[in-house]
Amino acid sequence: MSDRIALTGLRVRGFHGVLASERSEGQDFVIDAVLNVDTRAAAASDDLAATVDYGSLASQLADVVAGEPVNLIETLAARLAAVCLADPRVISARVTVHKPSAPIPLTFQDVSVTVERP
Repeated sequence: MSDRIALTGLRVRGFHGVLASERSEGQDFVIDAVLNVDTRAAAASDDLAATVDYGSLASQLADVVAGEPVNLIETLAARLAAVCLADPRVISARVTVHKPSAPIPLTFQDVSVTVERP
């Protein structure tokens, strides 16, 4: 059983979507990432170098969201999961991309896609 590090509610402006207005005006995306890691070495040493630095992770995820636009939040979620898994200490990652301002002409609270990668 692994431990978890969770980063929730990371809000970043991006320009993702299939509509021209989404690409030109942009919108906020909200990212949740849950990393399965073994934190025993970090707990024993009390050393940041022995674990995933969630501050650095947040910056890396924000760079992806603010970076190159994609059509689908499925694609964005997969790219974000790859960032999480780039750290060899991460056993698996679950990333949710929320698109609360998706262009849906009805009242709704949120649209999201979650990917899980080993």
